[in-house]
Amino acid sequence: MELIYVLLENKVLIAAGVSWLMAQALKTLLFAIEHHTLDLKRMVGSGGMPSAHSATVVSIATSCGIVSGFSSPTFALALILAVVVIHDAMGVRLEAEKHAKILNQYMEKENIPYPEGHPLKEYIGHTLPQIVFGCIIGIIIPCIICNL
Repeated sequence: MELIYVLLENKVLIAAGVSWLMAQALKTLLFAIEHHTLDLKRMVGSGGMPSAHSATVVSIATSCGIVSGFSSPTFALALILAVVVIHDAMGVRLEAEKHAKILNQYMEKENIPYPEGHPLKEYIGHTLPQIVFGCIIGIIIPCIICNL
């Protein structure tokens, strides 16, 4: 039980969780507005606007900076992790998303069965605007939570 209280007092963990939840909720809402349908799978899905990956890792870095100091090794580690995750989201995962879209179109056109019986996942990477909005969430949320 003590572990639960310790975790609930960890502002870095809380800020990261709230940032992720905020980004995922916004992503689900924006997807619903754009596609005129509520797809609750977007609450846990990757890709889309805003980037929950960016929101989470930037939130961790920001809150580590606020809690431990921006010259601390903890902040440096969190910042490097954030850069790696964001680079991956904009690079490898965005390219994989583009490939999945093209392959799905080709398979549908040529009437080729999908692997595992369904189209390849197309929402996996992020564009620069999606990353930027995720980063904004990841800065604002810890500034609020760490100053409560």
